[in-house]
Amino acid sequence: MADGVEFSLLGMDELVGKLDAVAHETKYKGGRFALRKAAQLIRDKAKENAARLNDPKSAENIAANIKERWNGRLYKRTGDLGFRVGVMGGAGGTDETEKFAGLPGGDTRHWRLVEFGTSKTRAQPHMRPALTDNLGAATDEFLRHYEKALDRAIKKANKAKQARS
Repeated sequence: MADGVEFSLLGMDELVGKLDAVAHETKYKGGRFALRKAAQLIRDKAKENAARLNDPKSAENIAANIKERWNGRLYKRTGDLGFRVGVMGGAGGTDETEKFAGLPGGDTRHWRLVEFGTSKTRAQPHMRPALTDNLGAATDEFLRHYEKALDRAIKKANKAKQARS
């Protein structure tokens, strides 16, 4: 049911060379910041797509519940940095409507039915195209911010090295 998305990054030789000169903590902080910026770009595109599908007669708004979140579980298990872009409230249960009342967009558990369709309604994807159509832009955003963070870290390390000399 779920489509897999695979991609590869080309032309990262300069970035990999800079990574060798930077400590783990700097890699982590700069990488997390850059990855968040890329996830925010995907989140914004998903919100745009969902806003087009929004029913103005309904109190629920899928676009208002789309968020990006740090994937701490992935980091704890593998040490890899990761952000998730998704709809708050997830699938939820059937009798828990008061739990979803506090969400900015209301109870939007039906987003999966809109995204993937049912036997009686056609699919109107808004999350998957946000990623597939903007993968290059998100990668460029990540590289731009990460390279800036690494340049700052290298400059800071060189200043500290000169101060010790």
